[in-house]
Amino acid sequence: MEKRNNTYQLDLKELKLKDGSEGTKHLSLEFDNHDDIFNIIEVIKSKKIFDDENTSTEFALGLKLLTEVMLKNKQHPLFAELRPAIMEFMKKLKSQ
Repeated sequence: MEKRNNTYQLDLKELKLKDGSEGTKHLSLEFDNHDDIFNIIEVIKSKKIFDDENTSTEFALGLKLLTEVMLKNKQHPLFAELRPAIMEFMKKLKSQ
């Protein structure tokens, strides 16, 4: 049975650099994720873990991108030490 994933497109654009100059780079990335990322963002916002909604969105998006890469690369040695900590972290997050 084939797993079904949601497909997303992420567009990232430099707006302004720390030296005050205008950004010029743009990245468009298409990726799959087994979760409804928009729903997860709303759940994280509703938990009010952070005071700022943008911070909540950044957190949820970053976490989902990282954990999906970890899931797709379970045996990669890079994640060996991180995997147990992420699992505990996710349990703690979901219990809030």
